[in-house]
Amino acid sequence: MEPPTRSTDMRNSIFAVTAILVFSSFALAQGDLSGTWTRTNRVLNMSNETPPMTAWGKARFDAAKPVYGPRAVAGGLGNDPMMTCDPVGMPRYLFLEVSIYPMEFIQTPKRVLQHFEWGNTYRQIWTDGRELPKKPEPAWMGYSVGRWEGDTFVVNSMGFDERTWLDHFGNPVSEEARLEERYRRVDKDTLELTITLTDPKAYTKPWVSEKKVFKLDPKHEIDELFCVPSENEAFNRRVRDPGAGIIHK
Repeated sequence: MEPPTRSTDMRNSIFAVTAILVFSSFALAQGDLSGTWTRTNRVLNMSNETPPMTAWGKARFDAAKPVYGPRAVAGGLGNDPMMTCDPVGMPRYLFLEVSIYPMEFIQTPKRVLQHFEWGNTYRQIWTDGRELPKKPEPAWMGYSVGRWEGDTFVVNSMGFDERTWLDHFGNPVSEEARLEERYRRVDKDTLELTITLTDPKAYTKPWVSEKKVFKLDPKHEIDELFCVPSENEAFNRRVRDPGAGIIHK
């Protein structure tokens, strides 16, 4: 057998370095969501195809007066919960808010924290092996547990507050809703998400989202961006109310 040549050693070294880089990238994609992310696609709800609603869901939808989309009313006539600084809830934080304002994942041994710049709100996703409670107290963000399935982080949530809207267009969500999110970091800078909403009180079948794509924004630091009632009231008087013909003297 001939001794290895210098060129052979160099090829082996290049192969070894390449293998390490590929493995490191794969390992990163498998177990780490850390970073600040901004969504790239602009569909502002689950998808453009809304499943049929139940009678309860249709009544809630008809009572909603959004200031966005095809049913938009003048700002001062709307009843969007965010107009009074109510938390917008899940999964709405993942729609318009993250198109404009980013979100951050922070991983700890027992929890993953999802920190949204809009409203300076955080959500905790328990990863310590616990099960979802049978009947959690309704909450703005719901109750969430997460686990890894290969390279996909799966989050299951329930216990949502019916005062929230599913999105900016007034689609409803009930206390019976269950939400599944599947996050997959396909490379260092790209995160994909698919959402499935199962809410038999509001919709006649599960609503599966189109694929959401997020890009890493390593230079961004989450700012303090609260919805302050006094400032929001001033904005209503200055912008929303005049748009609806309401003039304050």
